[in-house]
Amino acid sequence: MIKYFTKRILYGFLVMLGVIVLVFLLFQGFADPSRLIMGQRADASTQENIRRELYLDQPKWKQFVLFLNDLSPIAIHTDSEIEKKQLKGFFIGSGINLAIKVPYLRRSYQTKKNVGEILMEALPGTLLLAIAAMCIAVALGIPLGVLAAVKKDTWMDTSAIFTSVLGISAPSFFMGIVIAYLFGFVLSHYTGLHMTGSWRDMDEITGKPFWSLQNLWLPAITLGIRPLAIITQLTRSAMLDVLNQDYIRTAYAKGLPKRVVIWKHALRNALNPVITAVTGWFAELLAGAFFVEYIFGWKGIGKVTVDALEKLDFPVVMGSVLITSFFFILVNILADVLYAVVDPRVRLQ
Repeated sequence: MIKYFTKRILYGFLVMLGVIVLVFLLFQGFADPSRLIMGQRADASTQENIRRELYLDQPKWKQFVLFLNDLSPIAIHTDSEIEKKQLKGFFIGSGINLAIKVPYLRRSYQTKKNVGEILMEALPGTLLLAIAAMCIAVALGIPLGVLAAVKKDTWMDTSAIFTSVLGISAPSFFMGIVIAYLFGFVLSHYTGLHMTGSWRDMDEITGKPFWSLQNLWLPAITLGIRPLAIITQLTRSAMLDVLNQDYIRTAYAKGLPKRVVIWKHALRNALNPVITAVTGWFAELLAGAFFVEYIFGWKGIGKVTVDALEKLDFPVVMGSVLITSFFFILVNILADVLYAVVDPRVRLQ
């Protein structure tokens, strides 16, 4: 187990390094950040000072080394850098320090706030939305898939396949617009739901923030439609394969109730492809929630990133890409662990 996790963590670091290189190269060809920060009316000396502050006056290879040094949890920083960047962690030395720190994602061009703080404020909203969407998909998709497999070639099976194909074919941004308009505007009087709203709203009288999970329903349902459709189809296919196995026939021959055979024996051995879909889609929901969050005004990493793209606020965009890739790696490791828990035939090596 220790050997397995060591290999996976090292693999994760290599993937993150590749993402960091790609992100750095991706944003090299865009507009000059110093021009974006100072606006159109500043003089040449002001622009030069900003370029020096952002290390834009350095060669590209040195800019990358400094960028990597800021992101690395183990790095080297001077006293002035620690104070200027307000780094958090443990620092050993004087003048030049060995730092064990929270990765520094630099500052937003527009708000001048630390990008890490901006994304951490938005991350709970995205996690809440992704978890809610996946809970809806799993809670409905697995029973529907089992029902379709058990009732193969009946109207229940045909209906489940037809609706799942529709769900897979419908883009999230299109379904978001339809659902927001229909349930948040046309039927708002009956549903009590709104087209836009976030997980934390402000009380108009007291001015204090409060939780507003009522706003979660529409974006969660929108985001959960496609994984729901895929989980239904995967569960159905896996269950059909398992129900034809010898040990299922043996279980019936022993006199076990059909409910026990299906839900305890068959389903457990059919869950591996479903776990792959659930974990893969959960990581994808974190990245794919961008337009859904934007449509419903849900404050999360997606909405923050889209807003940053509109304003060419590249540090925020770069930070969101790195955080999303980190969650992809984390969820993939979790998926391998779940395989071993659900299916005793799988061993971590």
